[in-house]
Amino acid sequence: MYDSAVNDTTESTAPITISVVVPVYNSADIVETTIDRTIAAFETFPWELELILVNDGSSDSSWPKIRNRAAADDRIIAIDLLRNYGQHNANLCGIRQATGDWLVTMDDDLQNPPEEIEKLMARAMEGYDLVFGEFDSKKASKTRTAGSGLIARMNTAIFDKPDDLIVSNFRLMERAVYERIAASNSAFPYITGQSLMYSANRANALVRHDARTTGESNYHPLRIAGLVLRILFSYSSAPLRLVGIIGALIAAASVIAGIGIGIRGLFTDEGVAGWTSTIVLLSLLNGVVIFMLGMLGEYLIRTLQQVSHSDAYHVRDSVGRDAIS
Repeated sequence: MYDSAVNDTTESTAPITISVVVPVYNSADIVETTIDRTIAAFETFPWELELILVNDGSSDSSWPKIRNRAAADDRIIAIDLLRNYGQHNANLCGIRQATGDWLVTMDDDLQNPPEEIEKLMARAMEGYDLVFGEFDSKKASKTRTAGSGLIARMNTAIFDKPDDLIVSNFRLMERAVYERIAASNSAFPYITGQSLMYSANRANALVRHDARTTGESNYHPLRIAGLVLRILFSYSSAPLRLVGIIGALIAAASVIAGIGIGIRGLFTDEGVAGWTSTIVLLSLLNGVVIFMLGMLGEYLIRTLQQVSHSDAYHVRDSVGRDAIS
């Protein structure tokens, strides 16, 4: 079943430990099945399991369920965040608690089957420090698919993602990669982009993607828009460059219009119509200035939060290996 490289590695060294980080959000109906499936998969793998479940401010009974499972099984760590911070913040929390030789992030709804982790590891044993699951047939809504396409293009432009690399939330990374992510002090973590920044050799592994059996995806258009803004304002100067270009074009157009009006005034007897065009131009220019100031304000706020060491999350409770503050 396993690649020969995996067998050679596991036979010649101490057992490899894989930390599996699972953000949990309103998944009371399926989270215990996710835990059972993950544990069962590792019973067939030649690797040790460390399962880290991070409750991201669920409003249902997700936390009591994962807390009880962690209390009964020392392979499981359960962390309860103070409120809902978002998937990437919850992943960062789990990454900072991980101790495995490798780390996997996956969703809590079993669309990323834990049995497919072996395919990620087999690919990693070929010499890669970051492996993304590439879904053979993705079971997702049209909205999420469109949002994923937009974010993929942003990853290419901002994080130098190779065009032939498909990224997903189902990913495996070497300890050195996830330790670099854990050490970052970003108040606005974006795990996909950071893993691309802090890795040297990336690859895909073809994996299965299952349909949801319960509930609905939490990635609605507002969340996708929020992720787009996080990437743009926390990891890119593209918005500033864009408004700079807009300002330069408007300034150039104003100069050209001014020259044209001056020439007409010198060489013709026509009166220069002024009030309507003046009001329109002033309204346009004031709108652009306000837009630019708003964008600069967004950058300033995020910079202040970064330099003031604003926490990406706060932990309310935890059960498992170590006390977490």
